[in-house]
Amino acid sequence: MGVEQTATPPVSSAPPPVSSAGTAGSSAGTAASPPGTAASWRGGAALPAVLVLTGIVSVQFGAGIADKLFGTVPPGSVTALRLWFAAVVMIAVGGRGAYRCITGILRRRAWSDGLAAAAFGVTLAVMNYSIYQAFVRVPLGVAVTIEFLGPLAVSVASSRHRRDLAWVTLGALGVVLLSGGAGGRLNLVGVGFALLAGVGWAAYILLSRASGQRFPGPSGLVLAMVIAALVVTPAGLGHGAMFRPAVLACGLAIGILSSVVPYWLELEVLRRIPARVFGVWMSLEPAVAALIGLVMLGQRLSVVEWLAIGCVIVACAGAAL
Repeated sequence: MGVEQTATPPVSSAPPPVSSAGTAGSSAGTAASPPGTAASWRGGAALPAVLVLTGIVSVQFGAGIADKLFGTVPPGSVTALRLWFAAVVMIAVGGRGAYRCITGILRRRAWSDGLAAAAFGVTLAVMNYSIYQAFVRVPLGVAVTIEFLGPLAVSVASSRHRRDLAWVTLGALGVVLLSGGAGGRLNLVGVGFALLAGVGWAAYILLSRASGQRFPGPSGLVLAMVIAALVVTPAGLGHGAMFRPAVLACGLAIGILSSVVPYWLELEVLRRIPARVFGVWMSLEPAVAALIGLVMLGQRLSVVEWLAIGCVIVACAGAAL
């Protein structure tokens, strides 16, 4: 979420939550209205809006803590700590259902389901590893803005409206402005990692939808998180400082703030509002990331960079409509 997030993508084609796995539940409207429909949330947008904003701030606050850790341990180790702790918490919450899924795969020899879970997990690992590699090289708000091109591409690719080409153009303009407005100080390797994280986020959207069709409830995400934690382990090990109590405590905080809290908040939100509205609201994330970068990390952006972030926000919000 931004994924960096394990959050649900900010697009109207957002998967039914297994990316933020959805369950039936109460909604803000009448009992006869399905959750997430316009009728079901009309007049009750305040609570979902607060939950979305809380989730966004939680993700980016966790990213800010991670960025501060980079002076002590490398990004690969921080990624491993985040995914290890997130996996432990998710196993504690949804491990029983995930275990039933594993036994079901083995009993039915449903290897295609196993491959889907494995692909989902590898995608989570690549997405999280890449965005942390970007954070250590470019400002937080810039990295998240570039990463958002992934969900934007999925949203536009799934649309049949020509007007969405305008949103692609606006998003591309934002990236061009970021490149030119940084005064030559943008690290190209960092930009490349942010783009790779965006590709991972796009794949996450598609694979989470497939996972939601194959596994009940949050089981698919629990399996994927465990696989992701295992995949990043080789890149995370080898730095003794990561096992210091203070670093482990920060890793736990990052795992909860950037993975567990957003997941459960988005689970609740997507029971209450339409996915397209959720997509528009989630488009605020690059701006929040930039503000967190300013407040927590002292990362000041130029006027042109803020304008570029605005272009991507508007493009993502427009594509979600």
